Amino acid sequence: MILKVNNISKSFRNGEKTLSVFSDVSIEIESGDLITIMGPSGSGKSTLLNILGTLDTADSGSIILNGMNMAGLSQNDIASVRNTQLGFVFQFHHLLPEFTALENVLIPNQIKGKDGDIEKGKNLLDYMGLSERVDHFPSQLSGGERLRVAVVRALMNDPKLVFADEPTGNLDRENANRLVELFKKINRDLNQAFVITTHNPDVASIGNKQYYLSEGTLSFSDRV
Repeated sequence: MILKVNNISKSFRNGEKTLSVFSDVSIEIESGDLITIMGPSGSGKSTLLNILGTLDTADSGSIILNGMNMAGLSQNDIASVRNTQLGFVFQFHHLLPEFTALENVLIPNQIKGKDGDIEKGKNLLDYMGLSERVDHFPSQLSGGERLRVAVVRALMNDPKLVFADEPTGNLDRENANRLVELFKKINRDLNQAFVITTHNPDVASIGNKQYYLSEGTLSFSDRV
């Protein structure tokens, strides 16, 4: 079991009012899972993903990552766990514009305190069909290429689990389909576990476990 989440809830204060985002969410994620979470805009998908990925905290409930209860760790320890065991792909790729594609994907190694594994970075970029873009800067890449570089960056530290938040949201249909096929290929070839949030039924349908988040409730779904 990579991640076990028990009965987490999250709300925000808005003046004197409390807005509940979701409540009593539970989910279990195992090695090789390809999990999709679908829901309308504003349903709390990104908030849930941030909590699962230790970027935010829940108001209640527990999160057990690789056997460790996150509630018992300091913020520094949580950051260390996040940097070594989790990967992230965001809708906006967050590549550093002054770095080449290769230099961007080496950043997780450097955060981990290691020299960049250049050969591994090049091999993963080649795996993603980007062998001719290694020395290109983000401004020289298409939107789809930038997202693929971001996926490579997320894989560089061999994470137990990769979170992808609306990764196809800013892509045209062709590039979105290509990225989805790459997620499936990585999951199949590398046994890489993913959690992908989306509002797109076509993206949601690739999950071996598919969930639907709406009106504060996460439900196992066969409707997507």
